Amino acid sequence: MTTHAQRERLLLADLLEASGPDAPTLCGNWTTRDLAAHVVVRERRGDAAAGLVVPRLADRLERVRREYAERPYAELIRLIRTGPPRLSPFALKQLDEASNTVEFYVHTEDVRRAQPQWTPREIDPVFADALWKRLERAARLFGRRSPVGLVLRRPDGQTVVAHRGSPVVTVTGEPAELTMYAFGRQAVADVRAEGEAEAVGRAAVAELGV
Repeated sequence: MTTHAQRERLLLADLLEASGPDAPTLCGNWTTRDLAAHVVVRERRGDAAAGLVVPRLADRLERVRREYAERPYAELIRLIRTGPPRLSPFALKQLDEASNTVEFYVHTEDVRRAQPQWTPREIDPVFADALWKRLERAARLFGRRSPVGLVLRRPDGQTVVAHRGSPVVTVTGEPAELTMYAFGRQAVADVRAEGEAEAVGRAAVAELGV
């Protein structure tokens, strides 16, 4: 049975291929080529990917990513589509599902929503629930840098506290949109933020995410 991570992997690979190597993304000044290189290095070069969590290794990570970005774009797409090598931790289905479902969803949206006329993607209820469960588990990590108290809420009323503090901003939206918000893509997330005007403004530009 295809997992959420496997499906999102293929969607990302297809979108990167269709967009070409020079399309913009929401990842700063990265093009689709840069983003593709990042995805490949993250799951194929563990020695360099450690720079994602260890600041002193960040320069090495960026150097390796740039080296991969110089490879043929078609090769990068193929490596994403075929997945990590057998000995990679990401080759384990459980770890792949836990680590890559949100990663690949967000990066797919990074490509889609960087286009001027992007349209919302229809999210099935099962996938929406899967994204919400991940938000529930990792909300405190996502919101740890929030300058205000931050509560995430689904339209049905389910809530999770991302950051304790005062004043409080409550952000309401579907799980997919809350995921984009939690990963620092507030400007393109279809959500409604409620609270004191100044607090809402501060939350809207905060460097959230991991």
